[in-house]
Amino acid sequence: MRASSGAPVRLARALAGILSLLLLTGSGYGWAAYRTLQTAVTHVDGLPGTKRSSSDAAQNILLVGDDHRPDGASRQLLEQLSTQSDGGSTNTDTMMVLHLPAGGQPATVISLPRDSWVDIPGHGTAKLNSAFARGAATGGGDAGGMRLLITTVEGVTGLHIDHFARISLLGFYRIAEVLGPVQVCLNHAAADPYSGVDLPAGVSTLDAKQALSFVRQRHGLPRGDLDRQVRQQYFLAAELRNLRSSGVLVNPGRLHELFAAVGAAVQTDPGLDLLDLAGRASQLGPGAVGFRTVPVLGTPTIQDSNGDDVSIVELDQPAMRAFITQVVGPPAAYVDARPAAPSSVAVQVVNGTGEPGLATRQAEALTGLGFQATVDRTGTSTTLTTVTYPRGEEAQAKAVAAVVPGASVAASSSVTEVTLTLGTDGRTVASTSSPSASPSASPSRASPSQARPSAAGSGGGGSSFSGTSCIN
Repeated sequence: MRASSGAPVRLARALAGILSLLLLTGSGYGWAAYRTLQTAVTHVDGLPGTKRSSSDAAQNILLVGDDHRPDGASRQLLEQLSTQSDGGSTNTDTMMVLHLPAGGQPATVISLPRDSWVDIPGHGTAKLNSAFARGAATGGGDAGGMRLLITTVEGVTGLHIDHFARISLLGFYRIAEVLGPVQVCLNHAAADPYSGVDLPAGVSTLDAKQALSFVRQRHGLPRGDLDRQVRQQYFLAAELRNLRSSGVLVNPGRLHELFAAVGAAVQTDPGLDLLDLAGRASQLGPGAVGFRTVPVLGTPTIQDSNGDDVSIVELDQPAMRAFITQVVGPPAAYVDARPAAPSSVAVQVVNGTGEPGLATRQAEALTGLGFQATVDRTGTSTTLTTVTYPRGEEAQAKAVAAVVPGASVAASSSVTEVTLTLGTDGRTVASTSSPSASPSASPSRASPSQARPSAAGSGGGGSSFSGTSCIN
């Protein structure tokens, strides 16, 4: 039986189209085609609440690819795309947050695994990809679905979602046809009957159908869906490079085709101003977009509330706030703070590694440096070593971060004092460090070029794919 979902490549193609139109609306050709887009995009009032960021502030745009098939997706076309009718499903198989910083800094795309086991407000714990369907059933169609999905994503990440774009199947394929072939590179040959992929090692030039197979493959990949997510990011980076070399930018006819395809594929909130976002086009060029994946602990099989076995992605929630701070940058209050004197800082140490006695040894090391350190023996599991702090204790947190080189730092409402949580990344107290000398005292947002592909169970790995990169 054929696999039923092409959502990852659908989102990759549509995201390329969305980023394309942001680049193109600033050009003379793009302005002429923009009217086509304006009349084609469907607006859905799917944002919870009313407070949205201003155009000159940082923005987070939720990009969603789901199972629904719009009118016009014939059985013959679905067979051509190696997929099937969705049977009325509205599961969101692909979810990304496009983070656009203020001040023209590079953009970042944050991927959220579809099988992430999360709290869905009002519905208990379930896979993230079911939030839209639950909201649509109980809150009023597409708008209700988006509201619940956005509320869930905000709860998981701590990010405020300002806008959204939702993508359909048929429009993705039309975008693929307009953008044309794209080059990819594999470390090893890939052959998978489920997705239809059949590619040699090295560089291949993919047509639209091959691209669908390439990004849908998960069978035969070491990390399954997590590696497919890397392919999704890689493919998007390749599409952005392809956009520059395909001739679309200087061909008015093809611009109209592209805008019509994107418009037919996309639903957005009414407040998403594409012309305004076009002013941020410098953040979206090839090489200027970083790709990150939220930190995960693994892909266990658990029993759900019905007693059924379910394969999930277990998110690394203790590391989540610090991971998001890595992406969006520390708050001004932390950047401006001066490290407090160690003798004035109370810090609790939590062992997130499973290594016996580690928290005790690290608390003793902190005490030796003058801190008031205690051990929290509740324990947890996490990949990132983090320093979390309640708002107002930035100076104290900075003092602790200064003696734990490489630790990630974040404000958190779940702690009442500065907390050092030890992760499997191996970061520990450096007994020779001093708060005034340590480079950890003033963390800054890492550029996309500093990120590297991550492994399963890693603390929110990232990638910056060049034109010569090869992947699994």
